[in-house]
Amino acid sequence: MNALSPATTGAAAPKIPAAFHGEAVTWVHHWTDRLFSFRCTRNEGFRFVAGQFAMIGLMVEGKPLVRAYSMVSAPWEEELEFLSIKVQRGPLTSRLQHVKPGDTVLIGRKPTGTLLTENLLPGRTLWMFSTGTGIAPFMSLIREPEVYDRFERVVLAHTVRQVDELAYRNLISHELHEHEFLGELVAGRLLYYPSVTREAFQTQGRITALVESGRIFDDLGLPPLSPESDRVMLCGSEAMNADVSAMLEARGFAEGSNHEPGSYVVEKAFVTK
Repeated sequence: MNALSPATTGAAAPKIPAAFHGEAVTWVHHWTDRLFSFRCTRNEGFRFVAGQFAMIGLMVEGKPLVRAYSMVSAPWEEELEFLSIKVQRGPLTSRLQHVKPGDTVLIGRKPTGTLLTENLLPGRTLWMFSTGTGIAPFMSLIREPEVYDRFERVVLAHTVRQVDELAYRNLISHELHEHEFLGELVAGRLLYYPSVTREAFQTQGRITALVESGRIFDDLGLPPLSPESDRVMLCGSEAMNADVSAMLEARGFAEGSNHEPGSYVVEKAFVTK
């Protein structure tokens, strides 16, 4: 018996609060025992910009239990997709990891966030540094044509503990380049740089070490980060955000916001439970 679908038990479905849309889950994919993705329907009135997040979750004991989740899906897609961790004792993710097609999830009506291209000054190369589920907003951004209008090159760096946690690896490496509309746009301009910290892989180590040592630049054939030509987006663990921010500040980068554009931006909304 699935507690997430009252209709299947004969119980009355809980009333959806006015601040949320109630959407139906359409697809679920479990990457590992700690990581999964799901898609749901999208209300026609729900509009967002690539890089934003929304409060999403479930009705629990008649009340909304929600956390901030970035949209994986591009703004032009018909459904919404999200990437989530699984924390067995986490108030939300311990429940959310069990959703299946047909279940109802809450989607906040007002998306927001700082990982917006408009929060960055003009530049040539856009660097996206992510750890774990922090790749989510960048999956939306790399499929947004406007990003390629603003930047000559886009680099997506994703660091995880184990190889299986490199969610969307095949989509980025292959499917996107074969896409009917986006394939030509990303060809030669989107560079993907995955790294792993706890297993053997072609690139091993934390992103901070790979930047400090210069390996990432050597591997990609690009010059070191410069505030004159590079722009950076950060989304991941608090440690990664803090370490890379300090590294950027030392190089002369200035943080941007929704009020004033800068040479880098950080998304601090990150689900840990």
